[in-house]
Amino acid sequence: MKYVKWIFVVLLIYSLTAFVGKDKSTKGLNEGDVAPDFRIETTTAGQPAFDLTSLRGRYVLISFWAGYDARSRMLNASLSDALSDSRDVAMVSVSFDPSKAVFEETIRKDRIDPSSCFVDTKGEDSGLFREYRLDRGFTNYLLDKNGVIVAKDISTADLSAYVEKLN
Repeated sequence: MKYVKWIFVVLLIYSLTAFVGKDKSTKGLNEGDVAPDFRIETTTAGQPAFDLTSLRGRYVLISFWAGYDARSRMLNASLSDALSDSRDVAMVSVSFDPSKAVFEETIRKDRIDPSSCFVDTKGEDSGLFREYRLDRGFTNYLLDKNGVIVAKDISTADLSAYVEKLN
C-alpha cells in the first residue's frame, strides 16, 4: 500500500509535466521560423521552374492547397483575390493535386492568376509536402523579406491588415 501511494504521486507529477511547453503549435512550421527554400519544376503551361529564393527581399505569401480540399482551395482563391493588386506582397500558390490537368482546371475555375500558381504532382509523397509538415493540414505562411515566417493560417482580413501596415 505504501508503494501504491508513491506510484500515484509519480504518475500525477508526470501527467502534469507532460503538458508543460505544449502551448506552441505543432501544426507545420511556426512564426519566427525561417521558411525552407524550395524549387518546383512543374508549373502551368509555358512557365519556367519556380525557386522561392528568387523572391528574397519581398514579402511573400505561400499558400498550400489542393483541389480536393475545399477549405484550402477557397482560402487560396480569396487570398489570391486580396493580393491581385498588391505590389508589396508576392503570392506563391502551391497545389498538391496529383493531376496537372485537375490543377489547371481548378485555377481556371477559381480565377487565379496562373503566373503565381505551381503544382507538385507528387502530392503527399513530395519532399515539399513533408518539409512544410503539411500532413497536419494545408496552410499558408506570410514571409518577411528575409524569409522568416511572420504569420501563418492568415485570413483574408488579416492579410489586408498586414498589407496596409506595409504601405
